Amino acid sequence: QVQLVESGGGLVQAGGSLRLSCAASERTFSSYTIGWFRQAPGKEREFVAASRWTRNTYYADSVKGRFTISRDNAKNTVYLQMNGLKSEDTAVYYCAARQWGTSVVATTESYDYWGQGAQVTVSS
Repeated sequence: QVQLVESGGGLVQAGGSLRLSCAASERTFSSYTIGWFRQAPGKEREFVAASRWTRNTYYADSVKGRFTISRDNAKNTVYLQMNGLKSEDTAVYYCAARQWGTSVVATTESYDYWGQGAQVTVSS
């Protein structure tokens, strides 16, 4: 069982930045695909970004150019740097993991493990 813990959420003004972290308990972290999803009140969970074990990265169109996903395998941690935040980015952000994984990274079904979520609130 892989444990995922998100941190770094908070309240920020529009145009500001936050960095989320997702720390994993798995020693073979480098073999995992890690995804970030978010869920706003009354909406379905949606894909934000992913980092595959191949080092490929993927982004939703809504965050491309503003968000950057990166990973430090030595620390078993994936980061989501969020710049130029907008009010519509307000949501609970979840990280998710699957060992290996395919290039289909944007669906919740592509992941086996989930963190508890971190609230990000952007005030306008």
